[in-house]
Amino acid sequence: MQAKPNPTSSISAADPRQLRDIALAAARAGAAVIAERARDRASLTWEEKSPADFVSVVDRAAEAALAEIIATQLPDATLLAEEGTPDASITRGITVVADPLDGTTNFLHGFPWYATSVGVLVDGILTAGAVVNAATGETFVAHAGGGAHRVAADNSTSAIHVSSIREPLRALIGTGFPFRHAHHLPRYQAQFAAVATRTAGMRRAGSAALDLCDVACGRFEGFWEIELAPWDVAAGVLLVREAGGLVTDWEGVDVPVQHGPIIAGNPHLHPWLLDALAGRLG
Repeated sequence: MQAKPNPTSSISAADPRQLRDIALAAARAGAAVIAERARDRASLTWEEKSPADFVSVVDRAAEAALAEIIATQLPDATLLAEEGTPDASITRGITVVADPLDGTTNFLHGFPWYATSVGVLVDGILTAGAVVNAATGETFVAHAGGGAHRVAADNSTSAIHVSSIREPLRALIGTGFPFRHAHHLPRYQAQFAAVATRTAGMRRAGSAALDLCDVACGRFEGFWEIELAPWDVAAGVLLVREAGGLVTDWEGVDVPVQHGPIIAGNPHLHPWLLDALAGRLG
């Protein structure tokens, strides 16, 4: 798998595998900036976008690095990215949806669970994606119809698949707290209680992109969060689906890349998780 593919001259001729490689190159560029700046994180200035939601110069530098790859390899693409272009729209042709640093609070505290995520849509359809854990280097990629893979340091790949566990009492479930949207807390607390009392355990690590990778590679049987942004989930949604899992809204309908809820899981436990979250288990 190439880290630096040849430029795409026409979006109409885009190959999903080539888009996957471009997403990987962009994600690696962002993650490299983050890894370098982790050495001096104590000197960074924290800026507050909203209560408990931070940004730093590292987020912006990582976005600039991945944007340069996109501008070079996909000059006609629209970039929808958290820091610089969060109000861009998913359009016809190629749209790149990127989170330069998913898990900024983790990064600022030195908690090693933060990532760069890059998803690529063609005419609104998820086509390719890559997620790089900037703290560990662990890397995941997918392209439509090609399955999901973990990428080793030498660029060799191995296929990943969602878990085959069927019993809720053996399931490990990931989640995300509604820290940006406190009005969701009462609903979330009820959901948490319904899931926590019926499963083997729950985890909240603080990076939705990596949580979805954990579903894709079978570490989690499921994951949910009440409200996420497109850049949080674009690559991860494709990874879960290509690994054999489901990603839907509360009604069980496949979600597009948009703001809103995410419920992901393996095919056996996803329906159970939907019922648990809806309070239908009694």
